[in-house]
Amino acid sequence: MDVTEKDRDVLARTLYGEARGEGLAGMVAVAWSIRNRVEDGKEKSWWGEGYAGVCQKPYQFSCWNKGDPNQPYLTGAKQIPFRELAQCRIAADQVIDGKVADPTSGATHYYATSMPSAPKWANGAKKTLTLGNHIFFKDVP
Repeated sequence: MDVTEKDRDVLARTLYGEARGEGLAGMVAVAWSIRNRVEDGKEKSWWGEGYAGVCQKPYQFSCWNKGDPNQPYLTGAKQIPFRELAQCRIAADQVIDGKVADPTSGATHYYATSMPSAPKWANGAKKTLTLGNHIFFKDVP
């Protein structure tokens, strides 16, 4: 699959919105959950096509939702601090380029431990990793 500069930028911005406080390891884990959606093996994936398509699929990554406080940073209406975006780009590039192994063991979903309760989709899914403030899952029904 060809990965465009837009794919790399959108993934890095998604990491800013979803995992900037999680350090490099946490950003890599979130990026891998996105890569696992991108590489689901289906010709026309429900998740969307490519990194940008998956990240910006409506209601999949809340940081892109209208009204989310992160969304103006992701769209460029507000500027992401250079150092933070640079760290997000490093994590995005490492995952896209296959330079780091998947710490999530194939997870396609995660949620933040700050949520008041687990989302319904987590029922029956296989938990693969707890890292920082995120819990990762695969085989989501």
